[in-house]
Amino acid sequence: MNPTVRGTAFKYGDNVDTDVIIPARYLNIADPQELATHAMEDIDPSFVRNVKPGDIVVATKNFGCGSSREHAPRVLKDNGVACVIASSFARIFYRNAINIGLPILECEQAAKAIRGGDEVTVDFSTGTIVNETTSETFEALPFPEFIQQIVDNEGLLNSLKARGK
Repeated sequence: MNPTVRGTAFKYGDNVDTDVIIPARYLNIADPQELATHAMEDIDPSFVRNVKPGDIVVATKNFGCGSSREHAPRVLKDNGVACVIASSFARIFYRNAINIGLPILECEQAAKAIRGGDEVTVDFSTGTIVNETTSETFEALPFPEFIQQIVDNEGLLNSLKARGK
């Protein structure tokens, strides 16, 4: 994984639940790419049309609350989202995101200050988040080494396979 990413921020508020990230009515779709076309459509119908690889989702409190569905972080990653920054995450979303290699950072100051459309750079090795639009810098805790290895290997299963070699 690239230790630094830069992208446009897509901003959301508190309690963005997994039913908003990927509505339950689409969970019978087996093709991951087709499923990804429905990401965020109930909260942001333009998300899939506008998101580009490397973009960043920013939200405030309790992002990913609700069900334990792994589809939620998966559809974000499949849409090219490079990172999710939030004030806080639901614990199951946090685990599911790490398990598939989607980087997420908790940083309340950044989550509150970054606006939709801002250009944001994230350095995963230091936890530094820079809002390039406003020149503000924020500090999140970087991942511990073992989590960074999981993210670098694109998920837990790949990390375990790499460790076994």
